[in-house]
Amino acid sequence: MTTSRPGRPHLPTLEDVARSAGVSRATVSRVVNGTRNVDPEIQKVVQQAVARTGYVPNRAARTLVTRRTDAVALVFSVPGHGADDPFMSRVFSDAFFGRIVGGLLTVLRPRDMHPVLMLADSDQARRELVATLRQQHIDGVVLVSIAPADPLPALLAEAGLPVVLFGRPAEPVPISFVDISQQAGVELAVDHLVSLGRTRLATIAGPHDSPAGRDRRAAFRAAVTGHGHPRPPAVEGDFTQESGEAAMRALLAEHPDTDGVFVANDLMAQGALLALRDLGRRVPEDIAVVGFDDSSAATASRPLLTTVRQPVEDMAAEMGRLLLALIDDSAQQTRSVIFRTTLVRRRSA
Repeated sequence: MTTSRPGRPHLPTLEDVARSAGVSRATVSRVVNGTRNVDPEIQKVVQQAVARTGYVPNRAARTLVTRRTDAVALVFSVPGHGADDPFMSRVFSDAFFGRIVGGLLTVLRPRDMHPVLMLADSDQARRELVATLRQQHIDGVVLVSIAPADPLPALLAEAGLPVVLFGRPAEPVPISFVDISQQAGVELAVDHLVSLGRTRLATIAGPHDSPAGRDRRAAFRAAVTGHGHPRPPAVEGDFTQESGEAAMRALLAEHPDTDGVFVANDLMAQGALLALRDLGRRVPEDIAVVGFDDSSAATASRPLLTTVRQPVEDMAAEMGRLLLALIDDSAQQTRSVIFRTTLVRRRSA
């Protein structure tokens, strides 16, 4: 007979579920903890008993048995910009990060897995983060890095943690990742600008020491020269709106006859459009502008931004699937999944 303290409701136990299902406590434990090789019919009976009794698994006890926490770290690793540009505000105001969270949750929720947001904006913070992850026994890591020459992918791989990265790592690292074909995406942008009759092309590039920035710049130059045009100029930004505005001003100061610009992400393109408006340049009549991402910045821009879309939500969901496979089977080989891009035509080009 089960007793409870006066004034406190009785919380269903494994024994209650076992009695309701007509099976042993050990069988209930195996079903609740997701142990394999349990007869499907028995699983169904136990699950029905769990629903009838209202039993809620004790996560702490389950962790001791399974060595799983059902928690996944979602790590954003970005450059530090000092006290005047708080890291937290940059992350939570950027729709790109929100799209990743949304895509990831579509895969984690059905598995009752919970993302834990973790932030890193310095090398010291990254080292401390790895130590924290190991101590807290997080089941796995989804890493989103836009930090130049980021050491975090290698640090996580060395720590032996299941990890999946958004984008190709800057250096060869035994780590699973999802990415797009950068070259194919940039070629869509250049082909479109050329089809509009633009011949004096330039780019506002991302940081040269980030894989996306470096790859998009190289792909742009290859695509432009492949069309028979001279080697195009490039001005570097850091993927922020402010850097895009400054880069556009610098570009036109050196190359005032530019009539087509590929910008390596939408936030910089949004800044570039602000600079063009202030300088009295008409878009797209004087200068056509194409961005990259198809983020909310593209539809917030004026004029609306023509851009290369990368399917961020689908990529994030695939990251979740890859990570769950690594968590379920540590012998899984690292994998890379490459997604296709499309051109979204709006008013800027």
